Amino acid sequence: MTHEETWRIMEIIAERNGKTLSGLARMSGLDATAMNPSKRLSKFGQARWPTVRTVCKVLEATDTDLEEFIEIWRAARREFNKNKQNTDSLTLL
Repeated sequence: MTHEETWRIMEIIAERNGKTLSGLARMSGLDATAMNPSKRLSKFGQARWPTVRTVCKVLEATDTDLEEFIEIWRAARREFNKNKQNTDSLTLL
């Protein structure tokens, strides 16, 4: 599971629940800015991953079980692989 996939899972869960990322954060009892894209990298460019606590709060607030979380992750992975293939084929042209 990559950094990008992990954040995409959070985005998909938000979308499925009709929420923005800040709305999902608030729904989960987190600060509204907890999932802002601007906070996904440190000022030194290092990846900031959601904590286990954050993931658990989101899953609980949205009534998403681990099986569904894994299904969402697989969908996110397929999405990234498809986008990578499209980018790779554009590069070859």
